[in-house]
Amino acid sequence: MSDVERNPERIRNIALTGLAGVGKTRLAEALLAAAGEVEAADPPKGAPLGDTQAPAATPQHSITASPLGLAWEGTWINLIDTPGYADFQGAVLSILPAVETVAVVIDAERGVDAMARRMMAWAEARGLCRLIIVNRIDAAPSRLPALLETLREQFGPQCLALNLPAQGATRVVDCFFAPEGEADFDSVAEAHERLVDQVVELDDELMALYLEQGEALAPEQLHDPFEAALRQGHLVPVCFVSAADGVGVEALLEVVARLMPNPREGNPPPFLRIEAEGATAFPARPDPQAHVLAHVVRIEHDPYLGKVALFRVHQGTVSRDTRLFAGEARKPFRVGTLLRFQGRRPQAVSRCGPGELCALTKVEEATLDSVLHDSHDEDHIRLRPVALPAPVFGLAIQATRHGDEQRLAEALAKLVEEDPGLEVDQDGVTQETVLRGLGELHLSTALERLAQRFKVEVETSTPSIAYRETIAAGAEGHHRHKKQSGGAGQFGEVFLRVEPLPRGAGFEFTDTIRGGAIPSSLLPAVEKGVRQALAGGAVAGYPLQDLRVTVLDGKTHPVDSKEIAFVIAGRKAFLEAVRQANPLVLEPLAELSVEAPGNAMGDLTADLTASRGRILDTRTLGDQVSLQALVPLAEVLDYPSRLNALSGGAGTYGLRFSHYEPAPENVQQRLIRAYRPKEEES
Repeated sequence: MSDVERNPERIRNIALTGLAGVGKTRLAEALLAAAGEVEAADPPKGAPLGDTQAPAATPQHSITASPLGLAWEGTWINLIDTPGYADFQGAVLSILPAVETVAVVIDAERGVDAMARRMMAWAEARGLCRLIIVNRIDAAPSRLPALLETLREQFGPQCLALNLPAQGATRVVDCFFAPEGEADFDSVAEAHERLVDQVVELDDELMALYLEQGEALAPEQLHDPFEAALRQGHLVPVCFVSAADGVGVEALLEVVARLMPNPREGNPPPFLRIEAEGATAFPARPDPQAHVLAHVVRIEHDPYLGKVALFRVHQGTVSRDTRLFAGEARKPFRVGTLLRFQGRRPQAVSRCGPGELCALTKVEEATLDSVLHDSHDEDHIRLRPVALPAPVFGLAIQATRHGDEQRLAEALAKLVEEDPGLEVDQDGVTQETVLRGLGELHLSTALERLAQRFKVEVETSTPSIAYRETIAAGAEGHHRHKKQSGGAGQFGEVFLRVEPLPRGAGFEFTDTIRGGAIPSSLLPAVEKGVRQALAGGAVAGYPLQDLRVTVLDGKTHPVDSKEIAFVIAGRKAFLEAVRQANPLVLEPLAELSVEAPGNAMGDLTADLTASRGRILDTRTLGDQVSLQALVPLAEVLDYPSRLNALSGGAGTYGLRFSHYEPAPENVQQRLIRAYRPKEEES
């Protein structure tokens, strides 16, 4: 990489986002081809951090975020091609801290979709600059004027065209740098005037020059206020392209290189210094001479290169043989191979500076979201985490072949490390291993990756629901554990109280012990016993939450009081208290967003109402209808197939965990009855 490219001012970091099928990957390939990276059109098999292992479940669609790089007129552009399926949104969100700009790709024929709305909202909440790219303009040129108006209606009047289709959408005309020529619709001169008006609003001096003296402003004069408008969300540029035939592709590269923010112009990354007094903002500086501060945004386990960590440098310079720490680790690791992406191919480089996106190989210490640094002064620096969707769908899995249990455990650990939307639970009641994800497609893809990449075949059982238990009242419990078997015995006695906490508060453990009735050295044993019971549940076998446990009193024996005795006494006293505290089962509720043809509205609402759903909002979007509902997760496990049937295959949906609520009485009783036989067996 040349010195020009190393300069943070000559770097652009952009994530391509949008619904599956809008042409993000095709657009990425067109951008590579325009920049002369033609060899990247066919990604090499086994290339790390590329999307080379998409299973049959998602043919020709991305399931992971893939980095690629290209040079354009002295500017280095890091593009990240992201998945478009809602099931893989964890991979999209976790990559956002690596970029200054989120480009939302919209299909000209389909129009604005639910994924586009979600990505616009997520990028705005994260303080990232936004760019809208309307792709496939040749497929629906007559719809483009209405689509531009829809963008302004849904995302605000700050959505303004930087270029416009011309000659029947076979080319585009510039509305910013050289606003000349005729467009298929709208006036190029008026589009330019709207852009200038929007930008100069943030600069009083330019506003005076523009309004009072009536002087035309050159693009160079508008650059700084343009960047300020992007940072503040005061401007969302819109570009038109057709990736399939190259229309507008070079113009898009020009926009990215000349107008999108560099690492010094974007909003600063939200680093925090975590201290005993609380968290304070930490201003990372894109200075190559400063201490290293980098952030890991993706992990992959490559069969040849081992564990590969994709990271963004925010401060300092990482070189081969640099000694780095991961988070609060006390022991450093030495940087071996450094990779940068030329097209889709990783190439070894000697160093990586501020704003750059690189990868480390054979690095066991790094994990997703790790902050890498070269000084203990930065031990407690964290990047404000992205709110990832909770994995709410589950499958109980076990190895098909006897003896593969350890291989399965290791493979699952690697999958979870790579995919922030996956989670593995060990069911305390059934002892089943439960793989949780964001949807049916997500889980089926994970199972295919287990078979293809890790050669582990598994058997699955019915999807499990992550029910929880809690209490509705306060109660006290007591247990004396006494065991004598000839030699040294066991003795521990515990009195405690349980109280409900607000929903979502979690678990608190405290004590009011006076006079050393239970020595402080044994209180952790009591808490250990309580936590064991928390995990296993009290009435239906699901983990307990949203309660406080207070140890009131207890007794010890000068010889027989051991840790194990207080673990047992604490667990049984807790269970006794919970069973008197009006225990109940909580069920997870999910926020469901649906888009479908307007004529399906009646069937959709009837179906959700029959599924105990609560309709929160409905909107008409042209010939489409958008619907928001709160639905028990147990009622939407088969929703993809139901939606296809109700919408004729034209519906899309998004699902994310919302909160827990008490399950209906009949559901609670069914779960409790199902648990009792297992409880009696144990």
